[in-house]
Amino acid sequence: MKLAVYGKGGIGKSTTSCNISVALARRGKRVLQIGCDPKHDSTFTLTGFLIPTIIDTLQAKDYHYEDVWPEDVIHRGYGGVDCVEAGGPPAGAGCGGYVVGETVKLLKELNAFDEYDVILFDVLGDVVCGGFAAPLNYADYCLIVTDNGFDALFAANRIVASVREKARTHALRLAGLIGNRTAKRDLIDKYLETVPVPVLEVLPLIEDIRISRVKGKTIFEICEQEPALVSVCGYYLNIADQLLAQPEGVVPREAADRDLFSLLSDFYLAPSSVSRP
Repeated sequence: MKLAVYGKGGIGKSTTSCNISVALARRGKRVLQIGCDPKHDSTFTLTGFLIPTIIDTLQAKDYHYEDVWPEDVIHRGYGGVDCVEAGGPPAGAGCGGYVVGETVKLLKELNAFDEYDVILFDVLGDVVCGGFAAPLNYADYCLIVTDNGFDALFAANRIVASVREKARTHALRLAGLIGNRTAKRDLIDKYLETVPVPVLEVLPLIEDIRISRVKGKTIFEICEQEPALVSVCGYYLNIADQLLAQPEGVVPREAADRDLFSLLSDFYLAPSSVSRP
C-alpha cells in the first residue's frame, strides 16, 4: 500500500506522517517513509537528526546509480520505520518535483519498493504542481491534513482537485481528511457539505504532539516515558487501522475556488461568528 500525505504548509503533516508510520509498524507492517520536501526534515521525529538526502548521495556518486547501495539512502528510524529524504535543489534553483521523480527511480532500481508493506510519501506543503503531485502517480491513497481554518481548507480543496485529476489515469483514491490541532470542526463540516469526503480522524489541540516535534520524537516514543499519553497514540492507531482495512476511498470533486471562498467567508461573517464589542 502506498500513501501520499498532503496539506497546507505548517499544518503538521510531517508530525502526523511519522506517527502514522509508527502506528502502521505497531500493526506489524514494514514501513518506509519518504520525505518529499527540500527542507529534508520529514523523518526528523523518527530518526532524531537530518538524514542524508537522495540528491546529496547521487551528487556524491556523480549520479552513478549503480554505485548507490540501500544503506546509503535508507535509514532506520524509531519503531523499525525506515526513512528516506529526497532533498532538493538549492533555494531558487531547479525543480524539487524532479528530485521526487529521481528518488522513486533510485528506490525502484534498489528494489526498495518490494521490501515494504506500506510506503508513505510526506509531500511538501500545499504545492500541487506537476512535480510535487508526482507521488500521486504511485499512491493508492491520498490523505489530506487540515485544520478548522480557512487557509488549510482552501489548500485541501486544491489538493482534492489534484486527486480528481490524477484519478483519471491512476488507481488513486482519497482516503480522507485528517483534522489536526482542531479544537472545533464546524468549518470542516461546512466544507464537507459541499465536498463530501471521508474524515479519518480529528485530533484536538494537544500540546504534547507539538512538543514531540520539538524533541525530535514521535508521540509513541514519548509515551514510553509518559504512559498517560497512550490515548493520544490511539488517534494514530485508529487512522492506521482504517487504512489497513483498505477503504474504498473516493474520487472527490472539488468546489470552485470562488464558490469555496464565498462559502467559507460567509461562515466567518455570519452573525454568530462575529465578535461584538
